[in-house]
Amino acid sequence: ETLDLRIRRQSANALEVGRFLEGRVPRINFPALPSHPQHNLFTRQMDAAGPIFSFEVEGGRSQAHALLDALELIDISNNIGDSRSLMTHPSSTTHYGVAEEKRIEMGVTEGMLRLNVGLEDPEDLITDLDQALGRAGL
Repeated sequence: ETLDLRIRRQSANALEVGRFLEGRVPRINFPALPSHPQHNLFTRQMDAAGPIFSFEVEGGRSQAHALLDALELIDISNNIGDSRSLMTHPSSTTHYGVAEEKRIEMGVTEGMLRLNVGLEDPEDLITDLDQALGRAGL
């Protein structure tokens, strides 16, 4: 009954969080942002990009795990697709069983993190990410 409302809110929240991260991380994979190579296609085909996107940190697995460990509001989870904000490190969780060469071919690097933006206030999420990025040396 509330899926449409939740997804619209989560998508709007994700856009705010994505805009914040865009200036802080080397790469973000989110078609709602004008910097994404397929942004024009996105705007022609969709109204919202959804709540899930990935981004990269330069320091590989150690920096990705440091960021995860520094989170206070956003939960760490192997599963994504919830109404609360969750983050995962695909290389060591969902794609752990995939050969390293194949993961690289798929774009799943040691520095990639996947974020599911939930229904929380986006400013609270941004505050959490900001402090976690700082503590992780970003």
